[in-house]
Amino acid sequence: MIDEATQWRGFAALLPPADAAGFMDCWDIGEQEAGLDQFIASLLKHQVPISDTVRAEIAVTAEVWGMRTALAPGLGRCLGDHQEDNRLRLIEHADTVPLPGSSVATDAALADLLVVPWIACTRCDRVLARAHSQEPWGDLSYLARHYVLFVPGRSTSTALIATDAAWGALTELRMSCVQA
Repeated sequence: MIDEATQWRGFAALLPPADAAGFMDCWDIGEQEAGLDQFIASLLKHQVPISDTVRAEIAVTAEVWGMRTALAPGLGRCLGDHQEDNRLRLIEHADTVPLPGSSVATDAALADLLVVPWIACTRCDRVLARAHSQEPWGDLSYLARHYVLFVPGRSTSTALIATDAAWGALTELRMSCVQA
């Protein structure tokens, strides 16, 4: 697994030098949220194409820093590079309908949760999802209660991953494909 500083430098390498320096300055001073906002704005401003795999990695980074909801619209507008070897694909969109937890797994931990498919592996069809509780007013909880790795249409072979392990969940998705 790549450490976060290395991932951040990899993102910076996608940007023109001046924008990359500003992005890295945000990392250095502990303003990751502002840096992620600047990063997406720079990708859009300079029309930098990104692969679906990088888009998924950016989504995970935004999740970790509590910026997923705020950055999703901009991330969705970023240009794709249309590489055929993209292994990961971000599948959550504004109109994504959450699935009942019981339709994804027989695990009691998901019984009262709603599962939002998030990132798919294009090689093995496994999906990484976020499991949320439903708030009294009908919205999903802001933070995921679990990350869920599953194969659509099969309620077996489902893995629950701790809510503080978004990068671990993505690594698990990658590794489960290697093992399949």
